[in-house]
Amino acid sequence: MPNIQTLRNRIYYLSTCDTCRRILKELSAHEHGFDLQDIKANPLSARQVDELAARAGGYEKLINKRATLYKEQKLAEKAMSEADWRNLLLQHYTFLKRPVIDYKGQLFVGNDQQTVAAAKKAIDE
Repeated sequence: MPNIQTLRNRIYYLSTCDTCRRILKELSAHEHGFDLQDIKANPLSARQVDELAARAGGYEKLINKRATLYKEQKLAEKAMSEADWRNLLLQHYTFLKRPVIDYKGQLFVGNDQQTVAAAKKAIDE
């Protein structure tokens, strides 16, 4: 059973990503006291990857399939196992679909409009 207490009120993001910075501002992340983890400067640990995957419904759910490395390695054409997805997440920060917003046990993965709106709603309640 994952220890969700260690993951609460944290945002995993990339500080060089304009979209991540826009979302942090939109969510007023600093004002709400989120712990911010820049995944390039402070990569996810194996434990964090495992806990996030358990809560997201699998490692593949955390994968950024629009990442340049994903396309360069032609991963869409390969049969990938959960172990393969896990290894990618541990191999390079760019494979994480971001941001990952962990708020009071709720996990919001990615930057699509619906996901960000749902996170904002949860935070503003």
